[in-house]
Amino acid sequence: MSDESNERIAALEKELAKLRSQVDTGAAGEEPTEVQANSAWLAVRLARHPKRPHALDYIERVFTGFQEIHGDRAFGDDPAIVGGFARLDGRAVAVIGQQKGRDTKQNVFRNFGMPKPEGYRKALRIMRMAVKFNRPIITLLDTPGAYPGIDAEERGQAEAIAISLREMARFGVPIIAVVIGEGGSGGALALGVGNQVFMLKNSVYSVISPESCAAIIYRDASKAEQAAAALKLDAPALLHFGLIDRIIEEPGEGAHTDYDQAAAYMKATLISSLAGLSSLGPQQLIDQRYEKFRRMGNFFEEAATV
Repeated sequence: MSDESNERIAALEKELAKLRSQVDTGAAGEEPTEVQANSAWLAVRLARHPKRPHALDYIERVFTGFQEIHGDRAFGDDPAIVGGFARLDGRAVAVIGQQKGRDTKQNVFRNFGMPKPEGYRKALRIMRMAVKFNRPIITLLDTPGAYPGIDAEERGQAEAIAISLREMARFGVPIIAVVIGEGGSGGALALGVGNQVFMLKNSVYSVISPESCAAIIYRDASKAEQAAAALKLDAPALLHFGLIDRIIEEPGEGAHTDYDQAAAYMKATLISSLAGLSSLGPQQLIDQRYEKFRRMGNFFEEAATV
């Protein structure tokens, strides 16, 4: 490679580093800057990258001896959620992940990562078994949202999500949630009530997709990039507002460039986190989780009217 080419590469790398250093989360209510908008939309695109590692990719690399559990003992099995028991650095844990497909056939089988009620009930069945045997629970979030189809509604989609939220708040074992890709709406939050919540560097976590938000707020779905910045759905913004506890690094230009290194970063973080939570008793874990989510958002109470 010529000296001129090396100088050109060095200049481009310097410019990339400069652009990254300019990214900040901004303050609530401020109009997003162009840099913030580009950063948020880049995170959305990377979170949806077709080669991005999914739940099973991480389970294969982070855990050992994974034994998958199928079915909710009520209706059937949901391939959009995978879960079971495994070992993390020799410690027995329960792991549950939302699984997308890699190609069209897999995506149809996995319902594009959108769980149905039986998926959440299967996850809850696994979590209750984990509590019975005093095993920590680790969830991997990666879904555009819970499936909104008629059949899901007929089988109680909203109830399944609500019960999962309620029960996770009551479990006296350590719970760690990791957003590994696209954390969409209540479909992701249903498995996200953890003592600690982490996000991979290029993942997103939001109450609504940028496209849907743009269609509602701006009456124009093409303004999704602007909506992404306004939603503050990327990891640095959510860490700034205290909605997550830590950002897990990714290799190179994203987790899709090196599955093994991405898994290594996650494994180290999970081991460290579990070591810290192990000192807490069941009631302390419940109280810590309650206080964590109680602090999110602002609210007030009106004085009683005489």
